[in-house]
Amino acid sequence: MPVASTRVPQQERSRATQARLLEATVECLVERGWSGTTTTVVAARAGVSRGAQLHHYPTKAALVTAAVAHLTERRAAELRAEADALPAGPRRLDRVVDLLAAAFTGPLFVAALELWVAARTDAELRDALVPLEARVGREMHLLTVELLGVDERRPGVREAVQTTLDLLRGLGVANLLSDDSARRTALLHNWKRQLTALLTPDDGPPDAGGAPGSGPPCP
Repeated sequence: MPVASTRVPQQERSRATQARLLEATVECLVERGWSGTTTTVVAARAGVSRGAQLHHYPTKAALVTAAVAHLTERRAAELRAEADALPAGPRRLDRVVDLLAAAFTGPLFVAALELWVAARTDAELRDALVPLEARVGREMHLLTVELLGVDERRPGVREAVQTTLDLLRGLGVANLLSDDSARRTALLHNWKRQLTALLTPDDGPPDAGGAPGSGPPCP
């Protein structure tokens, strides 16, 4: 039994160490960019020894992709919690789109964008990032369907949801170099009206032949 009593604290310490490393990685990506985010800098910022960092994440690519995956899962849980507090009714769609828009302007989005650009010329990072982005894209699409409470078996719903995510991603990129909030607000106001019309059920039954799909990668 002494082994078991020792193992649990060790596992907890290990999880705490990983969490500090992942949080520090995203902070470094946002503040320093890809080139300035080194494993040495991350370890120092997290207060973790170099040996411990290498034990958990032996390469920079492994560290940064794990960080984005970890923060993406945490942000998805936060979005669900925030959406649970929203009232039902016609205003829900507006609020859900606003929540999603905020996700495409926050630190996690900036960190992910740093990786996308770097992966264009870094084969190791690209190999690690492509499957992660495919999974994140599917999960974000399904999360949006869940938050909006729509039925993807209806023709056009899947496309409307993915168009929304693509629009929000593009607006997030446009906001990186300068404050694009005024244009973003106007565009989102118009898109919310169009999206409401696209997602309003008609009198016919849903298309039984359709199936929920997955969208392309997104953070």
